[in-house]
Amino acid sequence: MTMLIETKDLEKVYRLSDEVAVEALRGVSLNIEAGEFVAIMGPSGSGKSTLMQILGCLDKQTAGTYLFDGADVSSLDDDDLAEIRSRKIGFVFQQFNLLPRMTALENVAMPLTYAGVPNAVAKAAAALEAVDVAGRAAHWPNQLSGGQQQRVAIARALVNEPDLILADEPTGALDTVAGGEIMALLAALNAAGKTVVLITHEPYIARQANRIIAFSDGRMVGDDPSGVVRS
Repeated sequence: MTMLIETKDLEKVYRLSDEVAVEALRGVSLNIEAGEFVAIMGPSGSGKSTLMQILGCLDKQTAGTYLFDGADVSSLDDDDLAEIRSRKIGFVFQQFNLLPRMTALENVAMPLTYAGVPNAVAKAAAALEAVDVAGRAAHWPNQLSGGQQQRVAIARALVNEPDLILADEPTGALDTVAGGEIMALLAALNAAGKTVVLITHEPYIARQANRIIAFSDGRMVGDDPSGVVRS
């Protein structure tokens, strides 16, 4: 298998003042292979969201190394990081982040449109079909259920055919039924070959991944590749 993510002794320090600093990550070393479905689990303040920001090339570590698909991310400039984000990483967030004045189809097509990719609408329609909401393409976000909005958000994450899907608490704003459907969709995408890294504080959500990495106080405190409990 290809190693997609490699971190070594990652540290992230947020300096609030000359006297006050917060150590969000403390010496995190982990490897994630292409095609894995990994849950990163921990309570609020454990460092998991900070790690996601770094893995998603939205922020840089204070110390340590991060290789994404073999490239040393810390050596890249802002334009290179933006290129990785737009071409290789799809983001899914708890609050969907859909633009209210765009239809579902327009929301999904937007990343392609901004990048000047040909056939953006057709590719967006195919992405909506892949997550089973093609029938809602012309609807505004406020006309969709929470579960449907998250499916549209996942379609938007998929439309550039990324190497990695980063999902930050993707079921946090959903009820149990809709959340279960979203987890099933992420599992199906992983089964089709996508690498999925899921951030969660819920053990029952984490158990649906193939591997659970546990965080506490900025440190990796567990790595369980014991498999999936999907029922």
